[in-house]
Amino acid sequence: MIRWIRQQLGFDPPHQSDTRTVYIANKFPQHGHYIPQRFADNRIISSKYTIWNFIPKNLFEQFRRIANFYFLIIFLVQLMIDTPTSPITSGLPLFFVITVTAIKQGYEDWLRHKADNEVNGAPVFVVRSGSLVQTRSKNIRVGDIVRVAKDETFPADLVLLSSDRAEGTCHITTTSLDGETNLKTHYSVPETAVSQSVSRLESLQAVVECQQPEADLYRYHSQSDHPNPPHTLGPENLLLRGARLKNTKEIFGVAVYTGMESKMALNYKCKSQKRSAVEKSMNTFLIIYLGILLFEAILSTILKYAWQAENKWDEPFYNQKTDQERNSSQILKFISDFLAFLVLYNFIIPISLYVTVEMQKFLGSFFIGWDLDLYHEESDQKAQVNTSDLNEELGQVEYVFTDKTGTLTENEMQFRECSINGIKYQEINGKLIPEGMTEDSPDGNKEEELFLKAVSLCHTVQISYDQTDGPGDPFSHANGFSPQMEYYASSPDEKALVEKYITLFCLFSLAKCEPYSEGCLFNSCVSARRYKLLHVLEFDADRRRMSKGLRTLVVACRHFSADEYQEVDRRLHEARTALQQREERLVEVFNFIEKDLELLGATGVEDKLQDKVQETIESLRLAGIKVWVLTGDKHETAVSVSLSCGHFHRTMNILELVKQKSDSDPLYTLFHGCDVRLCLCRIREDHVIQHGLVVDGASLSLALREHEKLFMEVCKNCSAVLCCRMAPLQKAKVVRLLKTSPEKPITLAIGDGANDVSMIQEAHVGIGIMGKEGRQAVRNSDYAIARFKFLAKLLLVHGHFYYIRIATLVQYFFYKNVCFITPQFLYQFFCFVYLTLYNICFTSLPILVYSLFEQLVHPHVLQSKPALYRDISKNSLLSFKTFLYWTFLGFCHAFVFFFGSYTLMGEDTTLMGNGQMFGNWTFGTLVFTVMVITVTLKLALETHFWTWMNHFVTWGSIAFYFIFSLFYGGIIWPFLHTQDMYFIFVQLLSSGSAWFAIFIIVITCLFPDVIKKVFYRHLQPTSTQKSQVSCTFLKIILLSISVTGVKCLGAILTICVYGLKRMVQVHSGCVRIHFC
Repeated sequence: MIRWIRQQLGFDPPHQSDTRTVYIANKFPQHGHYIPQRFADNRIISSKYTIWNFIPKNLFEQFRRIANFYFLIIFLVQLMIDTPTSPITSGLPLFFVITVTAIKQGYEDWLRHKADNEVNGAPVFVVRSGSLVQTRSKNIRVGDIVRVAKDETFPADLVLLSSDRAEGTCHITTTSLDGETNLKTHYSVPETAVSQSVSRLESLQAVVECQQPEADLYRYHSQSDHPNPPHTLGPENLLLRGARLKNTKEIFGVAVYTGMESKMALNYKCKSQKRSAVEKSMNTFLIIYLGILLFEAILSTILKYAWQAENKWDEPFYNQKTDQERNSSQILKFISDFLAFLVLYNFIIPISLYVTVEMQKFLGSFFIGWDLDLYHEESDQKAQVNTSDLNEELGQVEYVFTDKTGTLTENEMQFRECSINGIKYQEINGKLIPEGMTEDSPDGNKEEELFLKAVSLCHTVQISYDQTDGPGDPFSHANGFSPQMEYYASSPDEKALVEKYITLFCLFSLAKCEPYSEGCLFNSCVSARRYKLLHVLEFDADRRRMSKGLRTLVVACRHFSADEYQEVDRRLHEARTALQQREERLVEVFNFIEKDLELLGATGVEDKLQDKVQETIESLRLAGIKVWVLTGDKHETAVSVSLSCGHFHRTMNILELVKQKSDSDPLYTLFHGCDVRLCLCRIREDHVIQHGLVVDGASLSLALREHEKLFMEVCKNCSAVLCCRMAPLQKAKVVRLLKTSPEKPITLAIGDGANDVSMIQEAHVGIGIMGKEGRQAVRNSDYAIARFKFLAKLLLVHGHFYYIRIATLVQYFFYKNVCFITPQFLYQFFCFVYLTLYNICFTSLPILVYSLFEQLVHPHVLQSKPALYRDISKNSLLSFKTFLYWTFLGFCHAFVFFFGSYTLMGEDTTLMGNGQMFGNWTFGTLVFTVMVITVTLKLALETHFWTWMNHFVTWGSIAFYFIFSLFYGGIIWPFLHTQDMYFIFVQLLSSGSAWFAIFIIVITCLFPDVIKKVFYRHLQPTSTQKSQVSCTFLKIILLSISVTGVKCLGAILTICVYGLKRMVQVHSGCVRIHFC
């Protein structure tokens, strides 16, 4: 237990040395000098709290907020000294805020715990005590021999010991790790490749000596000691956690890295608390208001002592001091009086704001899940909110970082067209037809047959059959397409071609594609022929060429005589068995073979994009949001998809920085030897040609090493950026570099795999795609959606609404509390009950309902006009200028409340029919009544989207105030010690002059605000206001048509309002609207 506690506190790390020794099957040495190394268990932890640290950790994080800490100090002051208000006025709201926030964050973390438990509790099979035992994933230990079956994911980082394949290999996909969809071949340790039974594995006496865990997915060095001389192991022997086994029945591997020490987990970024831009603005406003509060408290304290300088006011007859008060320290009295005034005026900083904000965020988050436009019917998945703290941040995004595979694409290759002997062929109704010919055209010629034979045979596709017991005859599938066949390939292009040609023709390729294996069959519906695969000349980065646009593969052939083939076979054998310069000799032989080729044709396949990806990217671009694609995929593939999805345009000037392998100036290479700063200036000033940038991971590291600032300037001035061959932590680093740049832009990251988790956690807002490759991204994201296309509505509609709602909520709360506390500062007197209920009952519900339902324009308009998103960018509604306006407005209204009522109740003025005069309680009640009505109607002026609930809480709050005041002051309550308000409100309302004063003061406060709104709408309208006017004008036209019954056959009315065009077409009383 002590060791575990030390490890949790970081004093006793699990491993100390640079290497670790793994004993296979945990067969440790028996001599007494061996000290076992300590390794992490196999649990994956994405949660933030535990049952033990939740309360202290959550309280620490909450009191790091300036507001919470401030109210805690106020509460403690109220407990320690005699203050004008009860500690309950601060303590109860603070307790409510802390409790609600803790419950919300605890619930969200419980969901993460639940997801972790599903992963950690997954059943796995391990070899223990001479048998195969089923256990849970979290129970795997370093050194355990684990069995993994076909289509299962690897539960830990395993060194491959053996597989059911005779050659000891297995095929895996790593889409969830690096985004690559192709099939990868991994190799078992040669000495253990034949150990395919549990008994033989249990009898192994072997050791794996490897490096300590590191995040690099592509780096692994170790050696196995199998009583023979050590055998070097590399990445091709390591099966990473999160990868999936394909086309192999089962494998056995020894766990070398487990749990949070696996490479997948090390590429996660530590989960931190994210704060929205609105919350940061609130903290800034809070500091300003804290300064105002201190000023008022100090000024009031000084004025008190100035007033008490005269003896008659220092100790009046009705308030005689005690001996203790007379002898107390003047400094302590000054401090006590200052703290008393501080508590009295502390309501200028509204704790109810934080209560309302928490409620608004929590309740508002449900609208995302309820939105049917974000529901994906095919997968039966709706949008998911993992944290509601960032709702308004969706309306402030400036950069979107997106993965490619599984996020922009469906992860499926589709055959598009091919060229045979110079003739273009396309698929029509399930047949491959030459361009310009019909389906009834005669069958193809010899060149076509040779092309189809080459495509059907020359590939590395693996085909798997779901067979019943017994080996069966694999060639029995040749006479027709079997729906039980599954295709796996190291190249997704080859897989797409083989699948398509099998369905288009009576062709079949039984791809047991190992050299010298019999099993490749070509069936032309007339005769079946068997072929033997002799050699595979593997592609490499230098010999592979790919076009932009469609992924094009050129098909060619060369005929060898028997003697020529013998020569080729001999040279290949010598090169492959060479001990020195093997790679160079293989390249030489490949070049000798691949010459004098006869061109047969070419194929074009395309990675299937998700629905409406191009439209979504274009909408984001129009909204002023820049899109960066960060992918682990190859350069050519990434560029091809960027072009097809509209991320890159054909007319865009593409700058490429790839394959940089030295520290020579990479930016010099990027601009072809030109001066970098001069070229950067040209990019900034060029408003005609758009620029795009392509950079790979290795080149990016070199560029950032010496020219980080300059390189980031180049990136920010490009319209689109594509980063390929990126490791997961590199993705996170790019996001961090941009979000910490001087402009501090708001970033959003979206992806679907485990390789995207670091990027998702690093960005201000992280979105997970509910894809095909696990749920790691969804579990670690702030929001989750089923498809990339849903991102447009999530930002342009929900983000827009959330931001304008909470921005108005924040400004309005500060405004109404200035209105509330300033008259008190001027008069320094008020009733305790009204002090408590002002923010809780009288003015809280209207702003809460507003913050849940307000819409400046219709959601369809926001989606059809993405440029409206620019109106709220860069936190414009919470700018310092806007904050000063609301604060100034609050002070102005407060002065009108106070001095308007004071003027009405001047000296010796009677407003009652019986000649009686109003007293101090009536004066305070009049000020408070005007205040409640004014601040409520001010919010009504800000409301554009009225629902029945808005009407209910707006007018209901005013009505509730009147009803409560009548009951509170109209009845003698036995549980109250004093009741100074008895009959005061009834007396006030019985005066016609008081009603007139209320009306005049309210109009005086709100009329200038109305004039200002009208003035700005006509002279400096925003794009959103223009859309509001045009939509309102259309409604009036349509209402007039429906009322007057106008029928204008074929008439088209074109309405232009502020440059926005709408078409209203009237056909026999039926009205149609065309959005231009």
